[in-house]
Amino acid sequence: MMNPQMVMYEEELAQIQAITDKLLRDSRSQTILVVDKNGQMIVTSGGSTDLDTTSLSSLVAGNVAATGGIAQVIREDEFTGQFHEGKDISVHMTLVARRIILVVLFGKETTHGLVRLRVRKAMGDLTAVFEALERKAATQSPQQNVFAEITDDDIDNLFND
Repeated sequence: MMNPQMVMYEEELAQIQAITDKLLRDSRSQTILVVDKNGQMIVTSGGSTDLDTTSLSSLVAGNVAATGGIAQVIREDEFTGQFHEGKDISVHMTLVARRIILVVLFGKETTHGLVRLRVRKAMGDLTAVFEALERKAATQSPQQNVFAEITDDDIDNLFND
């Protein structure tokens, strides 16, 4: 099931960026991505210039969806964390606020234990930001539907000219 698009505001984006920048330093990781469950990149920190972050974001979201299916089969709610160990780069993925995926790419210069420890702290900070963001979005006036004003006559006139 698709999640509705999340509305992001500049203030919250800056907060998320600050949290991921701190996580990058504290965990001695290479790259941090914050991705929604639809595969849409929200922020990135670190050395992502040589990565195809668009493809990586989509694949991470697909991976989380697939493991969600596994969780259902074994009657688990969902898996909140995943770890993939590579020869040079490892990947730690964590669900934040049940709709955001925090992705940490790290090499041999750090350990999975340190990454997990630092991710726990960042998760609390990110959860607070996303919960505040949901409250803020709920209190904002809903955006006007631009199609509500268009009538059938308007459409007919458009194609009859």
